[in-house]
Amino acid sequence: MTTASIDPALSLLYYGTTASPSQAQQLSAGLLTVDFIDGGLRNICYAGHEVLRAIAYVVRDKDWGTYAPIISNLQLSQNAEQFSLSYDATCRDPDGQKLQYTIRIVGHQSGTLQFEANATAITDFLTCRNGFCVLHPIAGLAGAPVTITHTDDSIETSVFPALIAPWQPFKDIQAITHQVAAGLQATCQFEGDVFEMEDQRNWSDASYKTYVRPLARPWPYVIPEGETGAQSVWLQIESNVGQPCTPLPAAQKTVVTLRKTSTVLPKIGIAVTPEECASSLQNIEFLHAISPHIILCHFDPLVGHGTQALAGFAALAEHYRADYILECVLPGVSDPGIELAAIAAQIAASGFKPDGIAICPSIDRQSVPPGSVWPPCPTFQQIYRAARLTFPDRRLGGGMFSYFTELNRKRPPCAELDWVTHNTNPIVHAADDVSVMQTLETLPHITRSCRAMIGADKPYWVGPVTIGMRQNPYGSRTMPNPDGQRIPMASSDPRQQGLFGAAWLLGYAAQVADAGLEVLTLGALMGPLGLLGHNHDQEPASDHDHSSDNTLRRYPAFHIVAGLAKLAEATLIACDTTQPDKILAIAGVDRLGQTTLWIANLTASRQTYRINGAIPARRPVVRILDEKNPSEMVVVATAAEAISNAENVVFQGELNPYACVNYSWSPTLAKH
Repeated sequence: MTTASIDPALSLLYYGTTASPSQAQQLSAGLLTVDFIDGGLRNICYAGHEVLRAIAYVVRDKDWGTYAPIISNLQLSQNAEQFSLSYDATCRDPDGQKLQYTIRIVGHQSGTLQFEANATAITDFLTCRNGFCVLHPIAGLAGAPVTITHTDDSIETSVFPALIAPWQPFKDIQAITHQVAAGLQATCQFEGDVFEMEDQRNWSDASYKTYVRPLARPWPYVIPEGETGAQSVWLQIESNVGQPCTPLPAAQKTVVTLRKTSTVLPKIGIAVTPEECASSLQNIEFLHAISPHIILCHFDPLVGHGTQALAGFAALAEHYRADYILECVLPGVSDPGIELAAIAAQIAASGFKPDGIAICPSIDRQSVPPGSVWPPCPTFQQIYRAARLTFPDRRLGGGMFSYFTELNRKRPPCAELDWVTHNTNPIVHAADDVSVMQTLETLPHITRSCRAMIGADKPYWVGPVTIGMRQNPYGSRTMPNPDGQRIPMASSDPRQQGLFGAAWLLGYAAQVADAGLEVLTLGALMGPLGLLGHNHDQEPASDHDHSSDNTLRRYPAFHIVAGLAKLAEATLIACDTTQPDKILAIAGVDRLGQTTLWIANLTASRQTYRINGAIPARRPVVRILDEKNPSEMVVVATAAEAISNAENVVFQGELNPYACVNYSWSPTLAKH
């Protein structure tokens, strides 16, 4: 598969790795267009309207990790009426397991698309999934009508879930029909196995996924050596359904419109593990530079954390003042009162005085898929009541230390908690650049669904937020990533170190800004999920960075977290963007009257933008973080231009790939 042509040094700046992203090849037949990338189809459109987000033949290992197939014998042809391609693929793991399959794809100007696969197990092959995944987009479809044809030919008329469904909304699927746009309808038909749908917004994927092999069947399972199987997906797009289909116009400059709200922006937290305590203490000046309000201290007795780990948190608290929250994993194997009493004794012996404690039983960090038996565990009520007795003078948080998926499937008694928490992760199912950025689209759906669950007034915490996965609820481990690749479920991700990670993190904060969060925890200071690293892990020192190769450097995301910390408890200025897949923004006005606006380019292309609305008439200070200035926010004079007219002041500018810009308007001086 071809990759985008990019200079290695520039790739390091953008992505934290010299591994270039795969390059999509657009294929077209009349008004039908698709992007062919990494063996699958993305961005399947008709007349510019997105019909499906993706179709792919997916093979997963025993831990739900996704194989990267070796593709060979690629054949491609296209003309004005039709495109067709075929290829062979091989999946092989270090233990010698091997599966081969052949793909054939044909698209026609009539609006038909066929995707066929024939697979053969060369050896016994242990897998959790082997077959098609089809992704419907969520924009415009959440809550919209859908028709399901089941394998017995019965018809179900329903809607795509508006709030995120904890379990499969549709099962035993033969075909799905939905309205794409006015005058445009699509039917997607499946053959070769039993398909069902899950609401992938649970995992922050921006899609409803229809996949092969029901989760109620045992997994992982073995495909015997020599066994073959054929599957196919057939898409039929019909235009002029009741009225003409209007092609979408080409996208223009993004307009960011600011409007006042009464929402308060969240406090910013930083996570720390016992393993990172010593290095965090050695580099305490960087913690002061960020100035987070919350230090989330991870504590897990099952991996050996004890009094010494708690003493490390106490030492950190002596050198940096903040609210310290103990994120406590409860073993959950005996009476919760006894387990919590033992932890309380360790806390007392360590000298650590947390301001609050969040508790989650260890077993609940692992996913319980539909159809599975929930493992034995003390109830939430038993755990939280024991915690109240053990820590009567501490705030108590609960929920899930894993993802919204687990919280949605096992909902806590919110009345017994002072706050509810969960995490998200963007590389559970896919780790390409587009998919990771598209997870930002899902965040408002997650926060709305969570608010519907916990109530409008319940304090709500999210995080730690990182691209790398700190724990895998769906398998025995996170995936190692020593070569800095784009790998689903990886324990670390190089893009956290680049401008990509900074733009993604700023986009994340923008997408949850109106959720009324009390705390948003944005990664760690040190370690594989940290905001700091050594120069040899990144690009050579720039004109603004004369440190040696062994000196710690601030990753671009460091400046985003520091900037968001300064916005904490400011009043949100909502930022409505006309192209949220390209540009996202967050703004606020603090108690002193200073207005701050951040804008992120979420794409690998240069983007232009225009800001209007509730903007101070004064000229702002403008700082930028981009490929020319990756290590610090640099004041610039030409990044934006003010245009005055009789009604308001408008600012416009351009951003390089994955760049972030900061506008700051000082308070108006009182006249005497």
